[in-house]
Parts: sequence; structure tokens; C-alpha cells
Amino acid sequence: MNDECRIRMPRSDKGLLCSAFCLLSAVLSLVPVAGCQKQKANEDTALIVQMEQLTQQNEQLQEQVDQSKTENKELKEQVQVLSGLPEDVRGENLYSLERITIGRLSGFFDKDKDGKREKMIVYMTPVDKQGDGIKATGTANVKLWDLNKASGEALIGEWDVEPDELKKFWFKTLVAVNYRLAFDISDTVKSFDEQLTARITFTDYLSGKVFKAQRVIQPR
Repeated sequence: MNDECRIRMPRSDKGLLCSAFCLLSAVLSLVPVAGCQKQKANEDTALIVQMEQLTQQNEQLQEQVDQSKTENKELKEQVQVLSGLPEDVRGENLYSLERITIGRLSGFFDKDKDGKREKMIVYMTPVDKQGDGIKATGTANVKLWDLNKASGEALIGEWDVEPDELKKFWFKTLVAVNYRLAFDISDTVKSFDEQLTARITFTDYLSGKVFKAQRVIQPR
């Protein structure tokens, strides 16, 4: 092709094209940098969140350690106090549980006044050597029997009451102190025509002794 036929570009246009190309190259070179910066910012945020979680967990663990130290100190103090007591006032002699009794008001009750007795309440009193009711700590096993039935069918219901639950049943009035044990018998007792027998086995946690009592509950 002859030189005369070629398109001649002015020098000013060439400079403008060169500047635009340089600008485009600079922008394209910044794109990966911006992407990396965004990724780094996300990583930094995740790291900060993780550090905050670890800090919170560490604070909780420290609180547990402090609580354990406090409880351990209290136990040591109790041991020191008990170890300094005379032999005749240690252990079971801190209170002398003699027996347990079942109160005469124990029975079956219609709590929601619908004509059906769905609750059994048994009043149990731990009694010391002086004849006073005391708030002894332990477990109670309660059994309800129909002694008119054959031995294999006599046991109607059975319930175990652990120490933490037993505390909730403590009941105190002007004339008596006892554990007011309440049980749902809506699916247990089908007939109240015959007298039933409630038996309690109480394990005293302080002395380790086991006490038993039973009482006939008359139909009402």
C-alpha cells in the first residue's frame, strides 16, 4: 500500500491514546489489589470474632475456677471445724435421728375438685431422740400397697425422692414440721374402696442409717 493511502494520525491523537491505555492498565492492575484487600478485611473480622469468643470462654473458665477455689476453701474450713469437735458430737451425733413417722393426715385428695382423687400426699417426719421433728437430708423411697391382693399384685406404685427434690417438700406449720410428699396417682389407683398401705424407706445421708415406716390409708 502506498504511503499516500495510509491514514495519518495526528501527534495529539497519539498522545491521547497513549494516556488512555496507561490509565486502563493502571485500573486493571488495581483490581486484584482491591480483591485482596477485601479478603484480608474479611479475614481480620473473622479473627477478631474468634478472639472475642476465646476471651469470653476464658473469662467463663476463670469464673468456674474461682468458684471451685471458693467451694474448696469452704470444705476445708468445714473439715477443720469438724476435726476439732469432740468424738461424741461428730457425724450422726450432730443430730440424732431416731425414726421416721407418717402423719395421720396422709391420704388421697381431689386437688382440682373434679370428683376424682388424683393426688396422694404422705406426711413424713424425721424424728430425733428428743422426739422433735427435724429437717434431715436423704432419699425417700415411697411404695403404695394393696395388701388384700396376691403378693405379685400387691404393689400398686413406687416413687423415689432424691435430696434436691426432697427439700422442696419441706412443710412447716404452727403445730408440726414434716415433708409433705405429693404424688400423682391418676393412672395408679383405680379404686378407693379398700384401704391401702403407704411404706417409706428413708436413707439418712448424715449417718447412713436406713429408717422405715408404714401407715394404713383409709378410703374417704
